[in-house]
Amino acid sequence: MTDPEARNVLGEPLEPCSTDPMTGFFRDGCCRTDEHDHGSHTVCAVMTDAFLSFSRSRGNDLVTPVPAFRFPGLKPGDRWCLCVSRWREALAAGVAPPVVLRSTHLRALDVVTLAQLVEHALDPVALA
Repeated sequence: MTDPEARNVLGEPLEPCSTDPMTGFFRDGCCRTDEHDHGSHTVCAVMTDAFLSFSRSRGNDLVTPVPAFRFPGLKPGDRWCLCVSRWREALAAGVAPPVVLRSTHLRALDVVTLAQLVEHALDPVALA
């Protein structure tokens, strides 16, 4: 269930990221977070070959399914709620996947800037 109070990085109500595959720390399709989400799965990103390879090289295989954790395995084009620190690491390595701003939780701004997210946005906005 989505949290009607959750806000995206634009200050608007948080929109779903993906239900196919089902994503989110709570596996509800949204990049919501709380104190139990130590990874802060707040960035709605669109998977790319480059990012999936990078993530695997860092010890986080996002391609191989893990049914016990309701993880289907990802492929390029899938939307997924990424840990904001992994997205920042990918940004530094030049392989940050595109983000969906309206589906990226406001808490992502605790780690990255809005300008960094906008630069990689699928749904660009003009910053005032």
